[in-house]
Amino acid sequence: QVQLVESGGGLVQAGGSLRLSCAASGSIFSCNAMGWYRQAPGKQRELVAIRTSPGNTNYADSVKGRFTLSRDNAKNTLYLQMNNLEPDDTAVYFCNLRCLSGTYWGQGTQVAVSS
Repeated sequence: QVQLVESGGGLVQAGGSLRLSCAASGSIFSCNAMGWYRQAPGKQRELVAIRTSPGNTNYADSVKGRFTLSRDNAKNTLYLQMNNLEPDDTAVYFCNLRCLSGTYWGQGTQVAVSS
């Protein structure tokens, strides 16, 4: 079993930055994909960034060059550094891990970007 707890969301002005964190409890060594999704009001949940293997991270076109996915194995924590934020980035952001034992989601953290 894996449990995920996100943090780092908040309200920021356009052009600002935030770093989201996703702390995982339990072993994540069997997880072969980890990433972030987001869901804006009235829209479907969409992929933001996903890492399927070391050195192989895919980003949504809308965030390329602005967002960076990283992980700290020692802390069992996944990060999403978000720079040059835009109002269209406003959404609830969810951490996601796909492991041999199943697929896990965090509870979500709200990001709001004002123009």
